[in-house]
Order: sequence, then structure tokens, then C-alpha cells
Amino acid sequence: MALADPSDNGYAAVFLMDGINVARQMRATEFDAFLDGYVGLSDLADTDVRAVFVQIGDDLLVRGLVFFRIYFDEEGRADSHWNIPVETLVRQGSAGPDMGAGPIRLVCRSLCPDKRFRPELWDPDMTPGSNHFQSIRKAVAANHLKYQRKSVASNDHIPVLRTELGKPDAEIAAREAAAQRNRLAHIIREQRLRIKTLQSAHQDSLATVQREHRLERRAWQEEQSELERQLEHSRLEANKLRKRLERRDLQVTELRRQLEEIQALIAEPPTGLEEAAQAEVVLLHEQLDRKQRELDNQVRINRQLEAALQKAQQDVTDEGSLIQQLQAQKVFLVGYHPGVGHLTLPFNQLQRYFSNPVAYAAEKCGLSEPDYRYWLDHYENPVCRAPDGVEGAVCGRPVMRIGQPPQFEPGTHDRCEAHGEP
Repeated sequence: MALADPSDNGYAAVFLMDGINVARQMRATEFDAFLDGYVGLSDLADTDVRAVFVQIGDDLLVRGLVFFRIYFDEEGRADSHWNIPVETLVRQGSAGPDMGAGPIRLVCRSLCPDKRFRPELWDPDMTPGSNHFQSIRKAVAANHLKYQRKSVASNDHIPVLRTELGKPDAEIAAREAAAQRNRLAHIIREQRLRIKTLQSAHQDSLATVQREHRLERRAWQEEQSELERQLEHSRLEANKLRKRLERRDLQVTELRRQLEEIQALIAEPPTGLEEAAQAEVVLLHEQLDRKQRELDNQVRINRQLEAALQKAQQDVTDEGSLIQQLQAQKVFLVGYHPGVGHLTLPFNQLQRYFSNPVAYAAEKCGLSEPDYRYWLDHYENPVCRAPDGVEGAVCGRPVMRIGQPPQFEPGTHDRCEAHGEP
């Protein structure tokens, strides 16, 4: 793509925006240098920048605007595969606001003549009193790019012919009425454009909120199910230990009964059996002591399990209050992934995020992990991946990068014209 900077038919510039303000201005030829990779902007490293292609007339008034996005890599260099035909789009643009020279030609996400480029565009803010159009108009009027204003013939002082009664000529009155209708039509177009941009922003915001709500709800349900499984497992283990303890109690009771019988026999021992009875008593005492130690150990283990069971139940009850406290303190972590942007990481999802960040990002996009990784390979190296006849080799020709994972279609967007569908 080569941006022209003609001197006969006006000028072309590119503005980089920061919010509603113009952060940086450059001529079209300077922007070409960024696209060719000759220079970079370190302060814009790894940033998706909102930019505006500005078509300016010889009178230094805005004639057309294209609101587009461009990515700067980790070295601050512009995406070399950026190929939005802004000059062609601006010639096909719809009527926009009057910025001093009549309605401009406007191309944005809501008014895009070619739907292929719609994902790479964005909608301007049209808030009355403070919006992108006012900022751009002020920047053009300031003329920091030092464009030369050319004289334009003016008819402001052409005398007006009047009739003998001193009333305006009928033709002049008709022109004034037409001008009034044009002004009214211009206001209506501006309001319709603002409604479209607001609807588009609302739909994007609503879709994002709904997707985040679905993912958070699914995470909460999975966490609740896991806690319920742990609680049920603890209950089963506690029941097993209670049954084992009951069996031990029965064994101890039986041993005590046998001991009492032996002691009764010893009290009146038969002749010749006194020594054998004493040895039997000693043996039974040892068995009783051993069983008593086992019983004490089982009681201790049972208490520990009951304490763990109570703690698990308390964790299930207090989980919501803990999350509310963290949210009240506005504690959060933020991660970044291509295709998703910046993600706010809830505390209850940190372990799942760090265990597999790529799978977490794929879930946020509504894709499976293999599909997201396939798109990520395309995003990092947008080339044709069609087989090239040699085993293991691919075509490798550059193709247009698809910036949004849900819009990427394997076998279509990763094919050049030679290997595309006929």
C-alpha cells in the first residue's frame, strides 16, 4: 500500500489517537516509511493503535476520514502485513459530518463499504462537545505538519440583486431554502451516524459482558461441583472410619469379657493350671494394650477427619464472602493474549490460568485450545500453509492476517490466491 501526498489535489496524513485526542501526526509518506520497516516507535511497542487516515483539501479543510487499527510489534515497528486500502475506501465512503467544507467522506466500522475490512476499523466517539471529529479538525487547523494553504476563490462579497420592492430574488430565496434543507439533512445524517456507532459499541460491550458472564458462571459451577465432590468424599471416608471404630469397640469389649473370665478362673484356679493361667493373663493384657493403642489412634484419625469435614463445609459456606471481600478491595491481576487483549484474572481462576494460559485464553475466545493455537501460529506468522509438493514443506507466501480468532477459518484465511478455493 502506498499513500499519496499530492500537492495538486490536496494532502493526506495519518493521525494516531489516544482516547479522543490526537497523540501523533505524520504525513502519508512518513507513514509509508513505518510500513516499510525503516523506522519504529518504541513507545508503541506491542500495542494495537487506533489511527485515522485524513484526506485534506488545498484549503486545509478535512475532506475524508478512515478510522482504522494497526498493530506495532515488540520492537515498535508497524505490522508489515497491514494492507487496508484506505485511499480506495475513503473514495467510497458515506456522507459524514460537515468539518468546514461540506459533508466529509467517512469510513468506520459502522460505515464500511467493504465488509472484509470491517474488523480492522473502529467507530469514532460522537459525544457532543468532545469527540474525535472536533479533535481532528483542531489538529488540521493547527497545521503542525506545515502544509501549504492554497488560495481559493471566494464569492462571499458578490452583490445580491434585489427586486424593485427590495425583496430577495426568487432564485436566491430558493438557494437559501435548499441550503437550509441541506443543513437539516446534514444534522439528520450526523444523528443517524451517532446512533449507528452507539449501537455498535453497545452490541460489542454487551457481547463482551455476556461472554465474560458465561465463562465466570461456568468457572463458578465447576468450582462448586469440585467442592461438593470433595465434601461427599470426606463424608464417605468419615462413615468408613466410624464403622471401623465400631468394630474395634466390639473387639475390645470381647477381649475384656475374655479377660474377666480368665480372672475369674484365676481366683479359683484348678490344680496345676495356675502358671498357665498367669501366662494367659499376661498375654491377654498385652493384646488389650495393643488394641487400646489402635483404638486411640483411630479416635485421633477420626477427629482429624471430622475437623477436615467441618472445614470443607465452612469453605463452601464462606467462599462467596471471601470473593466479595477481595472484590470490595478491588484486587485483580491482568494478563494479555493476542486475539483476547487484556484479561482481568479473578483469584479463583489463578491456578487454572497458570496451569495452562493458552487454554485459558482460548476459552475466553470461545474456541478450543487446538483451534486457538492454530490461529496463534497464523497470527504470529501469516503465511500460506498449503502443501508445496515437498514432504513437510508449505507454500509460505504472505497472506492477510486475521486479527480476531473467531473470524479465522483454517483452509481459507491461511491460503494464498494460488492455493485458495477456485
